Amino acid sequence: MAEDQRVICCSEDVEDGGAGFRFTIDRGTGSEPAFVIRFQGEVHAFMNRCGHVPVELDWQHGDFFDDSKLYLICATHGALYAPESGRCLGGRCNGKGLEPVAVEERDGCVYLISTE
Repeated sequence: MAEDQRVICCSEDVEDGGAGFRFTIDRGTGSEPAFVIRFQGEVHAFMNRCGHVPVELDWQHGDFFDDSKLYLICATHGALYAPESGRCLGGRCNGKGLEPVAVEERDGCVYLISTE
């Protein structure tokens, strides 16, 4: 299994509980939006698509957390997600979580990990 790594952003670009960093992933269907956030010191990444309806989550560019900074929230539907796993916690996501994206943080950067 070959592993490819692409730099998404610098570690300092994702503040704990703060703004996330948007990026795109090239798939067979084209380029799709994704994002990386930091929660409790760890980086996590997901496809930028609500589990309810495929709309982007952030209400303003990079704003994925609710006011408490404890949950990711869909600006369109108010669905709440666990930032460490993308699991649906309530709202219109009806148990459908966010699609995780494999990332790794090292040497001051966040890397997209793709295994093909």
